Amino acid sequence: MQAHILSIFIDDNPEKPNYPFIALTVSGGHTQLVLVKGVNDFIELGTTLDDAAGEAFDKSGKIMNLSYPAGPKIDKLASTGDIHKFKFPKPKVDGLNFSFSGLKTNFKNFLIKQPSGFINKNLKDLCASLQFTIIDILTDKIILAREMYSINSFVICGGVSANSFLRKKLKDLEIKENIKTFVPKINYSTDNAAMIGISGYFKFLESDFGNFSDYSVSKYNL
Repeated sequence: MQAHILSIFIDDNPEKPNYPFIALTVSGGHTQLVLVKGVNDFIELGTTLDDAAGEAFDKSGKIMNLSYPAGPKIDKLASTGDIHKFKFPKPKVDGLNFSFSGLKTNFKNFLIKQPSGFINKNLKDLCASLQFTIIDILTDKIILAREMYSINSFVICGGVSANSFLRKKLKDLEIKENIKTFVPKINYSTDNAAMIGISGYFKFLESDFGNFSDYSVSKYNL
């Protein structure tokens, strides 16, 4: 996850933050807020208590018979759907932690009660309303983190940062909340070698080699 955060410093990203900033790492396996004071100075402020945001997309997509990974498909379908057609509850989680399991369960139970053909008839609106709720949870926590730590600079990274509606809402935060957000280019949002490379580069500059000093080719019979 450090590599996801540091991917914002890859040369061809148009804008780069100054330290300190807060990072929202949001993917299929992680949703967390991290205070970043330097390339080797990370403090977790909050994390998911159950499912990650990406899991909420994928598992809810599966319920709607969308193939894995469902996140990009929901994003595309939602683009022409009504975000207010269906209302799903946002979990009440203290502090900067997250929870998406309850939303996923509520979404599933809602669909179980519907008549045959309901999903296909309302697929775009379901995707739009679900996506709106997930992104609203994320942006609410960004605003709360800004209030708690008086930091207006945020990096949003991980696979879900490629979501087009999230990127639109981040622009809204800049206008309405004076929160400056930095998002890696789309090709650096999902897992990629470049982010590992930039992380390794920074560790090299800091002479941070961890416990790897005894790793040698002969040791592993390669």
